[in-house]
Amino acid sequence: MTPKAVFWDMDGTLVDSEPLHEAALVAALRSVGIAPPVDLHERVLGVAAGPVYDMLRSEFGLDLPFDDWIVRKYDHYMPMAETLKPRPGAIEVFNALRALGVQQAVVSNSDRVIVDANLSAVGLIYPGMRTISRNDVREGKPHPEPFLRAAWLAGVDPSDAVAVDDSVTGATSGLAAGMRTIFWPEAPMEGPPGAVVINSAEELRKELGL
Repeated sequence: MTPKAVFWDMDGTLVDSEPLHEAALVAALRSVGIAPPVDLHERVLGVAAGPVYDMLRSEFGLDLPFDDWIVRKYDHYMPMAETLKPRPGAIEVFNALRALGVQQAVVSNSDRVIVDANLSAVGLIYPGMRTISRNDVREGKPHPEPFLRAAWLAGVDPSDAVAVDDSVTGATSGLAAGMRTIFWPEAPMEGPPGAVVINSAEELRKELGL
């Protein structure tokens, strides 16, 4: 059965932007003389900029103020944002749900400037579209607040909604919000307990009753 509402993560779920995030982070680290760790991608996937910054300060000696640091990253990211592409199959599922009148929102741990740039790049901007950025909540994922805010904005009970996310951080947030949570990772892996794990857009369609 198709749910009353579907709330989507953005980076890596709707938009194939994780490689650009990693490239921008690597460039910013190298610009301050820090060698990126080999497991950087795994450690920051789905994590908001603030906790990533705290990790880099405590473990790698990053000594820039946060505002200066994030400008360095975004100076690398923003010029390339217009080249981003959708995750294969994701936008088609989004549009199929929209055609059925299913409530939807994009729920991201990225800053507002990134949310707007990424969704614009893949043509996913329309009047009345609901988006939640890290700047719109007190607590980011894995806290449930971002997905709960989406449910409030859509006027649905969290138990009637589905959260779709590609990171363990995000899937944990959806589960904590009391939503049926679909974990759609970039590469096959185990999800958090309670999440429905899928590996393709075709599986996603089936899980959403399309």
